[in-house]
Amino acid sequence: MKQHLTSWISIAGLLELFLFGSVLLFSGCGHFAGQPLEVLSYVGHSTSHKNLFVFVRGLGGSNRTFAEEGMVEATWQRGIDFDMVAPNSHFAYYSERTLINRLRQDVILPARNKGYKKIWLVGPSMGGLGSLLYVLEHPEDIDGIYLISPFLGDDEIINEINDQGGLGNWQPGAYSRDEDWQRMLWHWIKTDVARQTTPPIYLGYGIDDMYVNAQRLLATVLPESHISQRDGGHDYETFKALWLNFLERDVYLSP
Repeated sequence: MKQHLTSWISIAGLLELFLFGSVLLFSGCGHFAGQPLEVLSYVGHSTSHKNLFVFVRGLGGSNRTFAEEGMVEATWQRGIDFDMVAPNSHFAYYSERTLINRLRQDVILPARNKGYKKIWLVGPSMGGLGSLLYVLEHPEDIDGIYLISPFLGDDEIINEINDQGGLGNWQPGAYSRDEDWQRMLWHWIKTDVARQTTPPIYLGYGIDDMYVNAQRLLATVLPESHISQRDGGHDYETFKALWLNFLERDVYLSP
């Protein structure tokens, strides 16, 4: 089910995201959505690199956090034949509704033009939401997604789905995509993601994560082999541990 995101987030949705951000340990988003995106690049020494991880940052920290927390170095230490980029896709790109276009124009399409064959999105927290929204709009651009403890909406929509017996039974009803991005997102998860018509989606989360109910709900429509969990909460220590676990699985090298 192809749905366009010309205005995929409403004022109400922005308020929900703002409230979500106010409780994170790491905060730091007082920016405007500049053009083009600021992008940090981590290019390996091998001349054979034709694969790319795109780190889509969360609300807290910055696009520097992936290197500062050792996620970039850990990837290279394992000899994984991927370059990495970290666009500074902070909250303003969500609030100004330019995230999808800027990621595509400033990161994804230039990477394809450089000859990258495989492109994976890696999204912790809010970056997981952004990664899903990108694939909802442009599934043809991406070879896979790894969601790390993603933010997927507030308790109201999650409780509604669970109260109706899960995504298989849930009826989203009539809604406006302009006014209800959460219902739109979960409707797409119920259809395209559940039917595996999207690029492969992998999910990792901590069992004490503040958004674990939504993450477990998403897990119900993913193959069991695509899901990993561990002790931990919504913090970079857990994010890094989940990333290391993902790197050991080699699924990102599959055809």
